[in-house]
Amino acid sequence: MKILVLLKEVPDTYGDRKLDLETGLADRTATESVLDEIGERALEVALTHADKVDDCEVVVLSMAPASATTTIRKGLAMGATSAIHVVDERLLGADFGLTAEVLAAAVRREKADLVVTGNLSTDGAGGVLPAMIAEHLGLPQLTALSSVEVSDSSVSGTRASDAGTMHVSAPLPAVISITEALPDARFPNFKGVMAAKKRPIETLSLDDLAVDADAADRGSSIIIALSERPPRAAGVKIIDEGDAGEQLAEFLVQSRLA
Repeated sequence: MKILVLLKEVPDTYGDRKLDLETGLADRTATESVLDEIGERALEVALTHADKVDDCEVVVLSMAPASATTTIRKGLAMGATSAIHVVDERLLGADFGLTAEVLAAAVRREKADLVVTGNLSTDGAGGVLPAMIAEHLGLPQLTALSSVEVSDSSVSGTRASDAGTMHVSAPLPAVISITEALPDARFPNFKGVMAAKKRPIETLSLDDLAVDADAADRGSSIIIALSERPPRAAGVKIIDEGDAGEQLAEFLVQSRLA
């Protein structure tokens, strides 16, 4: 069995996250870049299954700048067999549509039995890529799973909603996405870190995947305006001199909160 896990390098959520006011893209120099935690959990799902069975190959796939090699190596250090790095300058600023097409092309090329990804990244937080990739591939999709069970021929799991929980399943090959309800990822040990240096990373371009990034009918998103968020204004301070209630009521009325 071959399991393909999608990983993404994102700005550290504990650092400053800013947009480049000229391009509208995330300013990746504003803070340290790290491997997205939800992607690590997705990899843990794949590795947990691989630990239980024989002949299971776990491949990590990332569409990222050339500088993302370090974070991809972390996936290898955790236990992935190999990695695929899609890197192409024409992918700068790719929207969800182009990203889904490129990742689907890479998955199709690998002929994976199962694709595992997080439900949404911490930077874009779109939550649509798993479904879009499955649509490109014509595969069944099980999204937002809070538990996962993988067998030789099928995958199943639990999806939680406001109305309750449901048990869903699909035959392989399939695409699944998981939530943060899944266990934390394992920490790479020294042996894994050393082994990662020898594990292969295949670099692919758009030409390798036969994807045309300049197609006129793609309908890519275009940013038409961008401005920096204004600084937060000072709040209203109410000093109680016997009329604090009236001041508060007036403030709520003026703020259209009452």
